[in-house]
Amino acid sequence: AMSEQWDVGRALALSGLFRLLQGAGRACAAPFLTLYLRHLGLPASLVGVVAGAKHLAAALWAPLCSRCPKGRRKRRLLVASSLLGSAGASLLLTLIPPADGDVGYKYCNASQQLGDRGAAAAVPGPGTSSHASAVTNAKATREPEMPAPYRPPLRGLEKETSGLGSAAIDLAGNAEESLYPTESNELSLFKTTLPTAGGSYESGNLSDHRKDAEGVSFEAAQNIFQDREHQIFLMVLGAVVLWELLATSLEWTVDENLYEYLDFVDATDRYGKLWIWSYLGASVGACSIAVFVDQLNCFLSSTITRLAVHFYGYALLITLSLLVSVFFPIHVPKRTDHVNKTAKALALLWSDGRAILYAVTVFLTGAAGSAVQNFLFWQMQDRGSSELYMGLSVAVGLLAEILLYFFKGKLLRTFSSVKIVAVSLSLLAVQLLCYSFLWTAWSVLLVQILSAFSSGALWWVVNMTVDDIATPGMERSLHAVLQSLCYGGGASLGSFAGGFVVKHFGLAVLYRAWCVCLVLWLFLILILQSKLPRQKKINYSRLLAADSSDMSDSDEENERDWLVKAMKDESFN
Repeated sequence: AMSEQWDVGRALALSGLFRLLQGAGRACAAPFLTLYLRHLGLPASLVGVVAGAKHLAAALWAPLCSRCPKGRRKRRLLVASSLLGSAGASLLLTLIPPADGDVGYKYCNASQQLGDRGAAAAVPGPGTSSHASAVTNAKATREPEMPAPYRPPLRGLEKETSGLGSAAIDLAGNAEESLYPTESNELSLFKTTLPTAGGSYESGNLSDHRKDAEGVSFEAAQNIFQDREHQIFLMVLGAVVLWELLATSLEWTVDENLYEYLDFVDATDRYGKLWIWSYLGASVGACSIAVFVDQLNCFLSSTITRLAVHFYGYALLITLSLLVSVFFPIHVPKRTDHVNKTAKALALLWSDGRAILYAVTVFLTGAAGSAVQNFLFWQMQDRGSSELYMGLSVAVGLLAEILLYFFKGKLLRTFSSVKIVAVSLSLLAVQLLCYSFLWTAWSVLLVQILSAFSSGALWWVVNMTVDDIATPGMERSLHAVLQSLCYGGGASLGSFAGGFVVKHFGLAVLYRAWCVCLVLWLFLILILQSKLPRQKKINYSRLLAADSSDMSDSDEENERDWLVKAMKDESFN
């Protein structure tokens, strides 16, 4: 028995170290992914599609991971191959060239941008009339004034020029015209270059040179806005989805293996606090990589931006966690049940009114949270933020959840579940409203403190409700379904819609729209909660797990009478 206890401690220590490295690795790359895609030149709509596909792939792949191999060697091989594969898939992103060679300079810090551009390119002489010199002259006269995140959009510039120069300036400066170009801007570009359809009379002043210029500019626009951008988008989409599938397989396999081992030695009660190690690792990883990247120049090479270091850090930490996984104890249970627990979990959720309300709540909070995860760093970058503030914003939110966790028992005893959910939704709406009026980069750190309640406390109530309605053996399946609703369904839908909203209306409109949706749902959930009948749920798993060996005959008879009465009351309600 003593050696078995030592084995449990060793398994928990190895799992804590593994989660620490995994959390640090994920925090090095995942929060900065959309920022990296922006540096590759992808617009907000395509970035939203990539982020949505990432969340959706993880949600759909997780149930299939339950069919993982049952042998010890096969499981070790699966963990090792998933670790190496996810590291390789993340490095694939660093090999994708940007859509525009100058897009990286646009988002660099002011001092680095001007210094690097002076060393990298020479300003062409005046008086050139070719197509290329028109592009470079337009950029050279505009860029040294002020870095792109600080200067106002150059609206109306194309109206002051005409002909070939106008089309060239439109094509070269389209990415700089506005941080979030609208569809109407793109259509207006094509309208100016397309020849007039129909049999209308054309004046003799329209020369063959102008027709050739229109054809050239239309071809250039088609190549820039369709071929190049879409090729990069497809490459990024493939790499990100592959990365997420491998990472999901890894996390599910390691997590399930540890739980089965602890269940075998009757120590599952020590499983619940391991997430703290992931949060601590993520806090350290996000801050460390941000400090390091801030010291680098804008470009590591002619096509690789300094943001690629985030993925190098991820690959390094994942490789270190591979060394830890070699020493994992692996327990394969003898019984293998192939029951579809996902369908049973959904049936349990559907049978309880409060569980349905909380399921819709986590779906909406996942969708609203995706707006913050995907585009908050864009807004911070536009406010002149360094990467240090971005890393600190990740750490502050996670550390606030850890600190509040130590008061979990007292808060749950003091406040009802409805009040905690109402406060969580209110604070998340306040967060989104503050982000829409973001005045400086450092103010994000103050707003992120609210994540302790808007995210952490909300899941306390959700998990407590799951424990109340769960039948024996269904707790983990119910938790998995709700997390898929939040981080899979909600986050993917929020990412798909959020990208198009940012492109057409702007980031502030997206935050305020989600703020209004959460406030409306808050009022609705309070009304519906008051209409639901009050039911005292019986936790059957705890009753079955209770040891009745110490009870006398009279106690057993009283307990049986109480249980029969409680079951009759419940069936009557």
